[in-house]
Amino acid sequence: MGKKIKKEVEPSPKDVFDPLMIESKNAATVVLMLNSPEEEILAKACEAIYKFALKGEENKATLLELGAVEPLTKLLIHEDKIVKRNATMIFGILTSNNDVKKLLRELDVMDSVISQLAPEEDVVNHEFASLCLANMSVEYTGKVQICEHGGLEPLIRLLNSPDPDVQKNSIESLYNLVQDFQCRITLQDLNAIPPMLALLKSDYPVIQLLALKTLGVITNDKESRVMLRDNQGLEQLIKILESKDLNDLHTEALSVMANCLEDVDTRVLIQQTGGLQKFLSFAESSTVPDIQKNAAKAIAKAAYDSENRKFFQEQEVEKCLVTLLSSESDGTKIAASQAISAMCESAGSKRLFNNQGIPQLLQLLKSDNEEVREAAALALANLTTGNPASASAAAEADGIDSLINILSSKRDGAIANAATVLTNMAMQEPLRGTVQSHGLMQAIISPLRSSNTVVQSRAALAVAATACDVEARAELRNAGGLEPLVELLRSDNVEVRRHASWAVAACANDELTATELCRLGALEILEEINLSISRKNKFSEVAYNKLLSNNLSLKYSQTGYLSSSDIICDGFYDYGRINSGTRLSPLKELCLQELNHRRAVLLINSKSSDVSPPPSMEDKSDIAYGRSISSSSSLRRASREKTKKISSRFSTGFGSPVEEKSEPTSGRNTVLSKSATKEKGTRKGRGRKEEEKAKEEEEVLAAPKLTGEGNLDKEWCPPSDPDFCVYVYEVTKSILPITSIKEQIESLAKYVAEKMGGKIAKEKIISFGWELHISELKFQLKSNVVPIGLIKKGIFYHRALLFKALADRIGVGCTLVRGDYGRAWNEVKLLTASPKAAIGGFSPPEVYIVDLMFHPGGLMKLGTKEADLYRFL
Repeated sequence: MGKKIKKEVEPSPKDVFDPLMIESKNAATVVLMLNSPEEEILAKACEAIYKFALKGEENKATLLELGAVEPLTKLLIHEDKIVKRNATMIFGILTSNNDVKKLLRELDVMDSVISQLAPEEDVVNHEFASLCLANMSVEYTGKVQICEHGGLEPLIRLLNSPDPDVQKNSIESLYNLVQDFQCRITLQDLNAIPPMLALLKSDYPVIQLLALKTLGVITNDKESRVMLRDNQGLEQLIKILESKDLNDLHTEALSVMANCLEDVDTRVLIQQTGGLQKFLSFAESSTVPDIQKNAAKAIAKAAYDSENRKFFQEQEVEKCLVTLLSSESDGTKIAASQAISAMCESAGSKRLFNNQGIPQLLQLLKSDNEEVREAAALALANLTTGNPASASAAAEADGIDSLINILSSKRDGAIANAATVLTNMAMQEPLRGTVQSHGLMQAIISPLRSSNTVVQSRAALAVAATACDVEARAELRNAGGLEPLVELLRSDNVEVRRHASWAVAACANDELTATELCRLGALEILEEINLSISRKNKFSEVAYNKLLSNNLSLKYSQTGYLSSSDIICDGFYDYGRINSGTRLSPLKELCLQELNHRRAVLLINSKSSDVSPPPSMEDKSDIAYGRSISSSSSLRRASREKTKKISSRFSTGFGSPVEEKSEPTSGRNTVLSKSATKEKGTRKGRGRKEEEKAKEEEEVLAAPKLTGEGNLDKEWCPPSDPDFCVYVYEVTKSILPITSIKEQIESLAKYVAEKMGGKIAKEKIISFGWELHISELKFQLKSNVVPIGLIKKGIFYHRALLFKALADRIGVGCTLVRGDYGRAWNEVKLLTASPKAAIGGFSPPEVYIVDLMFHPGGLMKLGTKEADLYRFL
């Protein structure tokens, strides 16, 4: 045998690296291998990293710190399928870490991940790519990126995958995505409802549950509800509710059904298929809070249909809902309150809730949960609206304090609903005072300042309902509530503006509040509103007129008209015509102004002034009128003295003369001159007319003694008018007793003309000299304000004002109308006997103009040439 020869191994080429088997136990080393160009190494490195990441969150964070994420993103588009699959698997696991998700959003790898959902890709790629999207879609930014990169369509397609993991991850991704409104809109065009309904038949409860949850979200949109109905989705839901084996799905199935009840057609279909009975059964018998909650929600939505309400009433659903109010679950309490709100559309249900339900709802107002309080307030609002018995029951159950506390809630809905309940209470006169006494006006100020238009509207309405009482208006005014109320008049919201106008109209019922509203600019705002066709409303017009009616001086200056119901009182002044929007200076300001060349401001005042300045050293005499007028201080002192004398002479009478005291005002002494005392003694035998004339001519000098600075701080009073006091007394004594209205008007007209210079021929008006007379009065008074009683030469507008002022004192109805060129007149209505009249022998009242100038006491029928000449020529 020959010797064996050993075969020699051929050496490898010099340019080839010999294979090296490495076993690494360090993650950092493996991460470095991700940059290898060798596919086998990449595949094994990815496999090792996947196993490492599966072990826990700490390992995922470690991989992030080692910089594994960025090289892995490049492997998602690797040519080798195994490398690409393994990289996708890693991202399916890593994306449960928030920091990894954040980095992936910055690296913008969404296209690479979504590409793994393509039909040609392996099912493992589908599983882990959809898992990655499920994790990424939890946050809003991830939702946006997925939708923008077209991720919805492949996810919907994968709902039909035979692999349950792919189905689960895909439906979970869609559930997260449809939380965004834009994603839901996009989903409607992709026909997603049929594959979702198919998942309800899955063998895996988690898939069924996710499908129901997704349907529960998308059926908030009408189009999706229609698609669900058209694809027989309601029948599948009913089957789930009928199956006891699927009781873990009942909660979500009820939620979807409740959404579907928003549509009329669906409500009819559910009623026909027995769905309403199912809702009621679950609400009554289930012990699971979420099932009770969703059943109550379904009842609430179904109850918006009158036929459904009728069915529920027959089944006595009210008792069930009241029971649910005592549930330990806040969600169930909220749903039951909402169902009660819906059932309150039925008068029969309201009656039942009067006896049971109101105490439980009032108790919920004290809950720590703001949503519970809001839902309870909503139920009470619907229950008390148009139902005085419920409002009374809520008040009797001591609910007012709880409702007022809700006005300081953080939720606008709760505030608005509580305000509605309080409004419904205040609409009843017996309850109004009770509501106001609990401090409503103070509590309503904060809602009036709210930025929410619903809250503003309801708060203003509450003010309108409560401000019918003087005490309520005073409380609102003193608490500073008028300012935010006036600001609401500027609102662009129609409802807010209307209710604010209503509230202002209610508040303008007393002079103090009306004056404050005018000071805050309400009149100007309302005037602007009423000039706009689109912004004005009936209440804005009423509020404007009421403010003017409580400020007749402004009304007459702006409109040039006072009706018979506008009663002139002390403090009225005629400033003359002003344009709309122009501010009218207050009387005090006008009295304190320097003398100017404007027309005199005519003042009506029968009250005496309690405060007078020191007497002037310059005395002027008005010889032409037989009257001594020294200064404004002398006039005021004479006014007080004359008023006191009238009071001592008459024990009864009309107006302020009989109400004034004869004692001197505290803080100063009244000194009568000897000549004045002698003058009184010589007049005892004179007749009344001579005595009164003499008293008009006497001048009483009063020297006030100032006791320090205290008198200077006393409240300012307008100039008194003793002559006007006498006029009021005389017409009360001589004209008021006349039984014929026509004779009263004629007598009063003659009386006014006599006091204003008598009858004047038309051709002698120019030479009458009234302008000089008024100028002298202004100069002697050192004021632009002239009391009407001092004017002894007056023309149209002087006489018309005096006639109106005196007519109002004795109850004779007349208007005051301002014309042009110093014209003004009074209109009266008189019944004329007519044998042809059907009622009482009188024709409808006719309007006449009272002649105070040319033929005092004459009556000219409105529309005749004579009347037109008096007014315009």
